[in-house]
Amino acid sequence: MIGSALANLHAQNDSTGSAQQSNPIGSKIVKAEDGGFSLSVNGKAFKVKGAGGSGSLSLLAELGGNSIRTWGIDEKTGKLLDEAQKNGLKVTLGFWLGHERHGFSYENFEQVTKQISDLRAAVEKYKNHPALLMWSIGNEMEGFDEGDNPAIWMHIEHCAQMVKSLDPNHPIMTVTAEIGGRKVEAMNHFCPSVDIHGINSYGGITSVAERYRKAGGVKPYLITEYGIAGTWETEPGKWGMPEELSSTAKATFYKDAYAAADKDPLCLGSYAFTWGAKQEASATWLGMLLPSGERLATADAVSEMWTGKPVENQCPRIELLTLVGENKVLEPGAEIKFALKASDPENDKLNVHWILTEDWKEIAEGGDSRPSPPKFPESILESSAAGAKIKMPDGGGTYRVYVYLKDGNGGAATANLSLKVEGERKAPLGSKIKLPLTITGGDPNAKQLFFSSGWMGDTDKMKLSLDSQENPKIGKTCLKLEFTEPAGWGGIVWQSPAGDWGDQPGGFDFTGAKKLTFWARGGKGGETAKFGFGIIKEDKLHFDTTREEISVTLKSEWEKFEIPLEGKNLRRIKSGFYLITEAKGLPFEFFVDEVVAE
Repeated sequence: MIGSALANLHAQNDSTGSAQQSNPIGSKIVKAEDGGFSLSVNGKAFKVKGAGGSGSLSLLAELGGNSIRTWGIDEKTGKLLDEAQKNGLKVTLGFWLGHERHGFSYENFEQVTKQISDLRAAVEKYKNHPALLMWSIGNEMEGFDEGDNPAIWMHIEHCAQMVKSLDPNHPIMTVTAEIGGRKVEAMNHFCPSVDIHGINSYGGITSVAERYRKAGGVKPYLITEYGIAGTWETEPGKWGMPEELSSTAKATFYKDAYAAADKDPLCLGSYAFTWGAKQEASATWLGMLLPSGERLATADAVSEMWTGKPVENQCPRIELLTLVGENKVLEPGAEIKFALKASDPENDKLNVHWILTEDWKEIAEGGDSRPSPPKFPESILESSAAGAKIKMPDGGGTYRVYVYLKDGNGGAATANLSLKVEGERKAPLGSKIKLPLTITGGDPNAKQLFFSSGWMGDTDKMKLSLDSQENPKIGKTCLKLEFTEPAGWGGIVWQSPAGDWGDQPGGFDFTGAKKLTFWARGGKGGETAKFGFGIIKEDKLHFDTTREEISVTLKSEWEKFEIPLEGKNLRRIKSGFYLITEAKGLPFEFFVDEVVAE
């Protein structure tokens, strides 16, 4: 349990958004005589009919939704709350808790202290906003296995106690990845101050109610993410790639998912995923909207469940997308044809767009940001609402062809097929990024592209804090690495995607970067370490196209170091930074700040 010293942390009470009021609008959980639960907002019953994502809030309200869910708090949170209030929506405001797979340690004093301090500041800033429905502390921070690390659950309980002391007017939830392992047991045993168990469930959504009770669940719960079964729950199709339903076919699953949760008296409602578009396994696997904002049939489906009636102008429908002839392994450069059977309920004229991309095999578990695979616009030879003619690239491997239909009235439909070309696969290059890019250090709230997930050597002897406040060089925090034993070696790699050593596509194109710079200092001076950029070799398909390393002896004062990159092949960087160190008779520590490719 976090000590009483942390309970005395105080943060500045920042100014609040323009729509905030001095008197809070309260939400509470009401227990029924039959043992069920419901939510009450300002004295009125409230069943959550919501979605999670960054899509249009006005569209969500127009379709009958009453709430939006977020995962973290940033500089846009105040604006989002104000916009939700304007559209009559309530917000489940998420506060992100660090994940161990991203390098966060719940045994690291500095990291845990910083997390609690940030949460306190967020609660004090937004607790009186009239759009606030509840606090959601963490999302899948327990991991995807047993979820049995007591330190995580005790930290959640400490956070919940603190939030209750600051804001007794809104319930507190924490969200787990499904309910397997010991997650329900841990919630019951360690977290009495958490009011609601949030559950992210996809393929198993229709059995959550039964499984929750079987696992010992007694708290009211919310379905905080639901959608079609994820690729981690789906049997692979041809060539080991997942076969995706059309947007039309997905609608039925969303309806069934909503209905299963809606009828359970322990369930307070649900959030469909994702209200927007997201690259995860494919460009369309879980998106309910297109990037340009048009609705897909899954959005229409949840709208009908929310309101009890279908939308006025429904999305186009795709009945069938097929490859003309046998869907077999293709020759490089082969010209193939597709047949499409589609219609529009209101006979609207359909605009059609065909796209060919590489198809990357990924488990897609965890929701991390993923780069989009490269497209081949020159491959589309002919296209219409009836079909397309496509010339396959020369490179071997797997590809996916997408068709997008738009009705001109805010509705759309999608479908895709996986294809395979004979021959060696060419690893895709990284996604282009803007320079300069801070790889780690700097603003702790900035979007992460690389994660400190690649630990090497005697990892049990190392402790890493990403938010140390011990004399940072830039800003308020820096990195601190502790080697706790007098002998051994260890290293940490900042990876993209997290945990990947060259087996998955990803990484970024750093072309134009002339140098990698960083600040470092020793705890006492004299500490030695190797620092580098790119570590994955050519024995892996998705290797770093450049590998550069320097060896340094640190001083006790901050010193700036530089790794030259000009003239190097920077078109796929999977490991944006790494450090390797060795103990030489004594435990030691050193600090790093603002690692930047510029």
